[in-house]
Amino acid sequence: MGSSGRWIIWTLFACFAARQKTALRITMRESSLEVVRGDSVLLPCSFFTFSDFSSLNVIWTLAPFSSPKTPVQVIVFDHGQVIKNPSLIGRVHFTGLPFSADIILNDTQVSDGGIYRCMVNNPPDTADPGVGELLLSVLEPPSLPVCEWDGAIDMGGSVRLSCSVEEGVPPPKIRWKKVTPEEISLPINMEGELSGSVQIVNVSSQTSGLYRCSATNVLGTENCYVNLAIYNTAPDSPSGVLPGVLITLVMSLVLLALLVLILWLHRTGQDGRGTRGDRKAEEEECYNEIRYTPSLMKRSFV
Repeated sequence: MGSSGRWIIWTLFACFAARQKTALRITMRESSLEVVRGDSVLLPCSFFTFSDFSSLNVIWTLAPFSSPKTPVQVIVFDHGQVIKNPSLIGRVHFTGLPFSADIILNDTQVSDGGIYRCMVNNPPDTADPGVGELLLSVLEPPSLPVCEWDGAIDMGGSVRLSCSVEEGVPPPKIRWKKVTPEEISLPINMEGELSGSVQIVNVSSQTSGLYRCSATNVLGTENCYVNLAIYNTAPDSPSGVLPGVLITLVMSLVLLALLVLILWLHRTGQDGRGTRGDRKAEEEECYNEIRYTPSLMKRSFV
């Protein structure tokens, strides 16, 4: 055999060895995807093979964010038959078989987020690497937050404002502000990813007003409000007591003076009537003495 024949044999052997080594290869066109809850998303998985598709096997699995160590099967194609996870029936489909392993996921839910793995096997071809990964994040806007308050709303007391939200991906950022009579940002204490509170100490009348909690992520903002009114139940200050005491004292003196005046006028009237009565009695007595004296004198002469 000439050198040219040996060269052809060597080339065929090399091609066959390369074919055996790289016969099946998977390509993930995306490494991560984001979708808004309720929308549809295409999860791409391409593969290259030299064999026909009679023994093609495709498996998609999901390792959810909530339990990454317990992956579940999403959808399977095995020898021409499609098998779906019962919880995903009606929502997941292959879109390009047998030429691609792409799947589409409809009406996405937050629980659909996680790491998806596409595994392809097509005997007699070998797989290298045979597995592709893709991270899917399902976004959702914040739900309506719930605002609450507790504490003492009397002057000098302490009030705690709390705000919590149940949903939101990525987790919403919680902010507290006093919006009336003027807008003031308040320092917040986060209690986990979905709750935050504000502690207000030594409250006064200036603490009264409308407070707003905002929950914000990339998809929007939701608000709730607390209307806080601080009541003054403490005793009156000395500056308010003194005028009241002075007014009461002056009124008492005026009433006392009126009472003394009335008593004096009443006593004076009684004394005047008594004097006039005495004078009249004396005049009548003198008259009687004058009227009876002549008769007495006349009898003495007879």
